[in-house]
Amino acid sequence: MSIGLKKNLVKLEVHQDTWDIEGVNICKKLKDILGDDIVDAQHVGSTSIRCICAKPIIDIAVAVRDFQDIMKHNEELAENGIVYRRQDVPGQHLYRCGDLDHEIVTHFIHVVIADSEDWHNYINFRDYLNAHPEGAKAYERLKEDLCSKYPEDRNSYVDGKKELVAELLVKAKRWREVQ
Repeated sequence: MSIGLKKNLVKLEVHQDTWDIEGVNICKKLKDILGDDIVDAQHVGSTSIRCICAKPIIDIAVAVRDFQDIMKHNEELAENGIVYRRQDVPGQHLYRCGDLDHEIVTHFIHVVIADSEDWHNYINFRDYLNAHPEGAKAYERLKEDLCSKYPEDRNSYVDGKKELVAELLVKAKRWREVQ
């Protein structure tokens, strides 16, 4: 199973069924640890889009009613290899898994408020691209181009995707509204 990437590196791999299995497993682990304090956990990000290549890092979106619902579990999460990193962007907290002593990340856990725009963006983006292969392939082509330009600069890689991601999120939201 190929999961994990050293900090700042950008490497894309073809989709692997093991990513889906790992997504299910880490969501179950989070639900077991957080109990009633979690509203939902979903495998999101490029590893959840079956027809495209992705960085071999599993992204999970976790919905909570209040950020304190997860923060009070930080010690237990860390004991289970899920380490709090920081407030990643306004309205989201980020956890990581992996061989962090060697700067290898295998999972990013994005914690957001349940039913928030951030939550819906994660779910809509995944579902839209899985239902629209042409949009997924356009996203994949951009990712491949950025990967070749920035193989050791993940920030530039991520920044290069922002415009297309914003366009796809608009389409995904419109698509979801008519579902």
